[in-house]
Amino acid sequence: QVQLVESGGGLVQAGGSLRLSCAASGSTYSIKTIGWYRQAPEKQRELVANISKDGSTNYADSVKGRFTISRDNAKNTVYLQMDSLKPEDTAAYYCKADSYGFGLRFPYWGQGTQVTVSS
Repeated sequence: QVQLVESGGGLVQAGGSLRLSCAASGSTYSIKTIGWYRQAPEKQRELVANISKDGSTNYADSVKGRFTISRDNAKNTVYLQMDSLKPEDTAAYYCKADSYGFGLRFPYWGQGTQVTVSS
């Protein structure tokens, strides 16, 4: 079992910055990848960025150069630094951890944190 606790969402003006945190607990040794997803109202949930245990990262094209994902394995915490925020970044942001056991992949989701960017 993996539990994810998110924090850092809020209201920010366009061009501003926010830093999201995702703290994992439980069977953290089983986690291979942690990612951030977002879902705007009436839109599908989409991948924003993810990071593997070895530090490899992937970003959605829409956030490349503006967002940075990082991982502190000692603290079992993943961060998403969001700079140059745009109104279109407004969404609920969810942390997702992929863990492995018994030959299966287990996805775990956080509760979500709201990011609102005003124009």
